[in-house]
Amino acid sequence: MLKKIANSAIVFMSLGIMALHRNFSKPIQVSDLMLPQPEPEVYEPIVVLELFTSQGCSSCPPADILLDKVKSEFDYSVFPLSYHVDYWNYIGWKDPFSKSKYTQKQRAYNVKFKNRSNYTPQIVVNGMEHFVGSNTSKLYDAINDYSKEKTTNKVYLTKAWSDEKSVSFEYDISGSIKDRTLRAVLVLNQRKTDVQRGENRNRKLTNSNIVVAEKTISVAGLGGKSFILIPEIVNPDEKISLVLLLDNKDYEITWAAKRKVPR
Repeated sequence: MLKKIANSAIVFMSLGIMALHRNFSKPIQVSDLMLPQPEPEVYEPIVVLELFTSQGCSSCPPADILLDKVKSEFDYSVFPLSYHVDYWNYIGWKDPFSKSKYTQKQRAYNVKFKNRSNYTPQIVVNGMEHFVGSNTSKLYDAINDYSKEKTTNKVYLTKAWSDEKSVSFEYDISGSIKDRTLRAVLVLNQRKTDVQRGENRNRKLTNSNIVVAEKTISVAGLGGKSFILIPEIVNPDEKISLVLLLDNKDYEITWAAKRKVPR
C-alpha cells in the first residue's frame, strides 16, 4: 500500500514538473500578464474665450465690454481673445482690425457646431461650445464649468522677445502631440476707436485683447521655436502679449499659455 502511494506521488510530481517546464518554455504574452494600461496624463484646467466681434455691429459693444471685464477679473486663469470679422464692413465702417481669415475661422467653428451661419457677437469656449457673447450668465457659468475640467496637454512658453518687426519665442509641450496644432496669437491689449460710420457711428468704442495676428505651427516634437510678425496697425508704444494655443483635430483647445511681450 505504501509503495502504491509512493509511486502515485512520484507520477504526480513528474507531471507537475512537465507542466511547469511547458509553461516556462512558452513565451510570456503581455495579455497573459493583464497589466493595467497607464492613465493619460492630465493637467490643470484652462479657459479660452474666443469672441467674434466687429466695430460695425451695434450688438457687439456689450460683448466687448464683458470680455474686458472678464479679463480684469480673472487675469491669468482665463484667456480672452477678440477676433474682428470682416462681414460687417459693407455697412459703411471698415473695422481696422477685421480680417477675412477670422471670418473663415468662425465659419469652421459653426460648421462643427452645425450652426447655420456666422453671427456677432459669438463667443466660443475652448473650441467646444458657443453662445451669444453678451450673455453674462452663460459666460460666467462656462468659465466656472471649464475651470474644473482637466486638460491633456501643457505648453510652456519658455521665452519671448521682440524687435521692431516680430516676436520670437520658444516653447515646450507635455502630453500627447498626436493630431495637435499650435497657434501663435499676437494680442493688442486695448485700443479706443472713434467710429464715424455704420451702425456704431459717432460712438467711441473700446476693444480689448484684440487678435492682430495669428500663425499656425505644425507640431513635430515636444519643443521648438518660432516667430510671429507684428503688423503695422500696432503702434510702438502699445502693449502686446503672445498667446500659444494647442488644438486637436476637432478644434478643441487642449492648452493655452501667454506672456507679455517686452518692447
